[in-house]
Amino acid sequence: MIYEKVRWGIIGCGDVTEKKSGPAFQKIAGSELVAVMRRTGELAKDYAERHGVRKWYDDADALINDPEVDAVYIATPPGSHKEYTLKAAAAGKPVYVEKPMARNAEECREMVAACKEAGVPLYVAYYRRAQERFLKIKELLEEQAIGDVRFVSSTQYQKPGDDVKDPDHLPWRVQPDIAGGGLFFDLASHTLDILDFLLGPIQEAKGFSSNQAGYYEAEDMVTGTYQFQSGVHGVGKWCFAAFEDVDHNEIVGSKGKISFSTFGDDPVILTTVEGQQEWRFERPEHVHQPLVETIVRELTQDKDGCPSTGESGARTNWVMDEIVGK
Repeated sequence: MIYEKVRWGIIGCGDVTEKKSGPAFQKIAGSELVAVMRRTGELAKDYAERHGVRKWYDDADALINDPEVDAVYIATPPGSHKEYTLKAAAAGKPVYVEKPMARNAEECREMVAACKEAGVPLYVAYYRRAQERFLKIKELLEEQAIGDVRFVSSTQYQKPGDDVKDPDHLPWRVQPDIAGGGLFFDLASHTLDILDFLLGPIQEAKGFSSNQAGYYEAEDMVTGTYQFQSGVHGVGKWCFAAFEDVDHNEIVGSKGKISFSTFGDDPVILTTVEGQQEWRFERPEHVHQPLVETIVRELTQDKDGCPSTGESGARTNWVMDEIVGK
């Protein structure tokens, strides 16, 4: 189906939708945010009034079945992603779901199958796939600026936040029944997904996970090794109970290397025997906007274009499951 304008409804208008995503749906040509939902109706009403949204709900089914809602953005924690995706698919509506796509790869496969059976597209909010800095890295790789790629190394560690030190009020991100695991699933998913985008699918992954600091039950230390279908090797280290914050990736090839961060604004650096080149990029005001633009273009012009689909999102969940030994 080709839409003249994509009228969006958001399920779960929480913090991520305030700046990162929500306003983008209003700013993109051919797109409009017409309804929002939150279980606490007063909070949904407040969001709608502040963002100029005409409708608000405290019931997800009501939003999904609203005839004025063409497509559904699911911005809840991962524990409810499958439920809402299956309901939206049954209603015949395209789905844009937050990352990680679900709590595990099996849930992802069910979501993909349901959307395929219903004939509706499924997109996943790995928004870095459409941002300039990562498109530049992909361009450098395609131009063989570093020759043949040999391996990629990723390191992320950070200080534990005060929020994870209160066992009676732990954030959902470290509750496996909601998040699928700990911060590895929430944060490392971005790195593993962008590596899938840059280097192609991973065909085999192994790893170790444990809880070292004891603030919560989920893993806070993960190490993994993987091999891409292309033959490229990879290694990753993620620690969420360290003394400082570090976020660094290196793609090493036969003629050079590309260094970059997943979350930071530091430059993309190309290093070869001829020296170094740097590229700096300004972070988009609404980080989801470039990716949502590809979705709207696809839905209004019937052209393939969104680089983050249910299939690619499911691959990232599968890799994480393999690394932590699910």
